[in-house]
Amino acid sequence: MGNSKETMSKIIAAAFFALFTACSLAAKEAPTQVINWPQTGATVVRITIGKFKEISSLAGQHNYVIDTTAENLWSKKITHIGFNLYLFDKNRVRIGDGWITIDNVTPGQAVKFQTTVHALGTPTSVELAVNSVPAELQPLAPPKKVSITVNSVPQGAVLSVDGTDTGTTPKLVQLAVGKHSLGFTKEGFNTGKFPLEIGPDDVSGGSVSYELGSAAHDTIALRDGSVLSGDLVSINGMQVVVRIGGNAQTFDRNQVERILLTGRDPAN
Repeated sequence: MGNSKETMSKIIAAAFFALFTACSLAAKEAPTQVINWPQTGATVVRITIGKFKEISSLAGQHNYVIDTTAENLWSKKITHIGFNLYLFDKNRVRIGDGWITIDNVTPGQAVKFQTTVHALGTPTSVELAVNSVPAELQPLAPPKKVSITVNSVPQGAVLSVDGTDTGTTPKLVQLAVGKHSLGFTKEGFNTGKFPLEIGPDDVSGGSVSYELGSAAHDTIALRDGSVLSGDLVSINGMQVVVRIGGNAQTFDRNQVERILLTGRDPAN
């Protein structure tokens, strides 16, 4: 009787382990996704991304293979089309990528193949971005964009692209082909604008840097480590008066460590 109970316990434990293992493996597999291209208008290509199957891993880098299906829903033969495949985790952080290429697919034809991708983590969703299309499909492709790093001297300036704030320098931005205006703003320095034109043959990976003009305001360093930018109004043996943001502020003379005055044009 005791042996029967022991045997039953082992069976239950083995069944639980098998169930736990199956659930763990399932948790690593991203759900099937169906993606239509283009996203608006009549669909030309439908891509079905199957479950991710891990084939190897090393030092946090995971390699997956995906059963993939591409369907030509267009009325003409697709000679070639290429996509970048971006992988995201559950927090929508991009953790890996791959690519998909489709060649010589006739109308109504479906093609099955396997896609190999690499990721730093467990992907839960994917996105496709077209990277090459034949001339007949070019009107459906999104405008070409070029990734470029925008920097400033000194760094930390607020960057605007065509009037829209995008963050602080250094900043990686994506710009469409054409003319653009980069704006730079940093407290204590003159604002600046920089014209930039992206050509149709330009590629990603470049950088531009803009040197900000001399400080527009005086710099007051306090003994507590604070650095203020404003206009020195007056100073005497007891106190220092500085106009900051349009408001005059008074500091005890002993609070001030040093004052750097910016050059100004003489008043007429």
